[in-house]
Amino acid sequence: MVILFGAALLLVLALLGLAHWYLWRRLVRDTTRGPGPARTLGTVLFVVAPVLMLAAFAGSRALPFGVLRVVAWPGYLWAALALYLLLAVALGELLRPLLFRVTRGRYAREGETTATATATATASDGAGADAERAPDPERGADAAPGPGPAEAPGPRGAVAAEPVPVQPLAAEPVPAGDARPGPERARPAPSRRLFVSRIVGGAAGAAALGTVGAGAYGVLRGPRLKHVTIPLAKLPRAAHGFRVAVVSDIHLGPILGHAHTRRIVDTINGAQPDAIAVVGDLVDGSVAQLGHAAQPLSDLRARHGAYFVTGNHEYYSGADEWIDEVRELGLRPLENARVELPGFDLAGVNDISGEDHHAAPDYDKALGDRDPARASVLMAHQPVMIHEAVERGVDLQLSGHTHGGQLFPGNLLARAANPTVAGLDHYGDTTLYVTRGAGAWGPPVRVGAPSDITVVTLAARGA
Repeated sequence: MVILFGAALLLVLALLGLAHWYLWRRLVRDTTRGPGPARTLGTVLFVVAPVLMLAAFAGSRALPFGVLRVVAWPGYLWAALALYLLLAVALGELLRPLLFRVTRGRYAREGETTATATATATASDGAGADAERAPDPERGADAAPGPGPAEAPGPRGAVAAEPVPVQPLAAEPVPAGDARPGPERARPAPSRRLFVSRIVGGAAGAAALGTVGAGAYGVLRGPRLKHVTIPLAKLPRAAHGFRVAVVSDIHLGPILGHAHTRRIVDTINGAQPDAIAVVGDLVDGSVAQLGHAAQPLSDLRARHGAYFVTGNHEYYSGADEWIDEVRELGLRPLENARVELPGFDLAGVNDISGEDHHAAPDYDKALGDRDPARASVLMAHQPVMIHEAVERGVDLQLSGHTHGGQLFPGNLLARAANPTVAGLDHYGDTTLYVTRGAGAWGPPVRVGAPSDITVVTLAARGA
């Protein structure tokens, strides 16, 4: 098992390294002319940022909480940014051939102009050399220079006159600022590959930054209220219109803290629900680390109380301590238990992860010995628990856990692991409602899955 885990870890690290190398190549190497400050800074970014990302994900259990808060922001945000950079650059590969074709004419003309200038310079140099060898019209055709010095005419047998040395003409000095073209001074044609790489890289960077920025704003702004009406066949008319505020996956941690909790509490209280259901994954850290961040929960207000069940992240963070803490804050933990509310039973079961901590979900304890004629609502963190709820005749299950996928294309993975990713669904006579959650795990970014708090209004049939 240890060997398999080690092999899987090495594979993940190798894939991350390959992905970052590919991004560095396309966004840094291909967009710079050569070694220089820009390439150096880009290379440093693509080395340091992945290290911070790994530290943020792996450090939740290894690093002191103060250090984790420092590395979490850049590390988690880089994880989201790298994902969308990778998607955008991969999409850009499809556009490269088109851009090369569009720019072909322009760059060909520039290349021809440069080549023409070079050819003109070469021809001019050749013409100058030919001019030096051309016959002087004033001296006649016979005065053309020969291989040796000219001999003066005289009587036969006369001694030839001593040749007069001819002084070569001094070359005309070339001014220092002379810009006349020549083979050595011809400008190289602009690089079409560099131009296209900068266009694709710039567009990919802008798209990724815009996507991550908008997704982070959505999380930090706080969840928005949704309203859903769900009819229950067994609900009496007297309970018609009972409103339950459902909130899940708050994920208090090194990024989302006290202010995030305060926004959630104010939103819930503003809806004035009859009851509040906190459906797990409240925290990512211990009570000592996050007790202050959870403090605003003590201000939750509902006529028939606020209730809490564990999620899988509670069991990574000290579930027993957190159960005691939320009880101190005024929430009632439903550990495989139920409570009778006007017109229906509200039950809660521990998360599946509790099986490894001697706190497995116990449906018989939570739902057994109850009046089957009464409507029942079950709080269960993970949607996969719906099958047990169907077997026990539950009318409505309230769940979270999926975050709605949080980051596209994460919704595709969430669909593979959960029967329902978000919203309403029906399984036999049981209705399942899955909230996208009020926070975020890892990157404080949501794309295509906005955070929410849902007010579920229970309706009696025929009312």
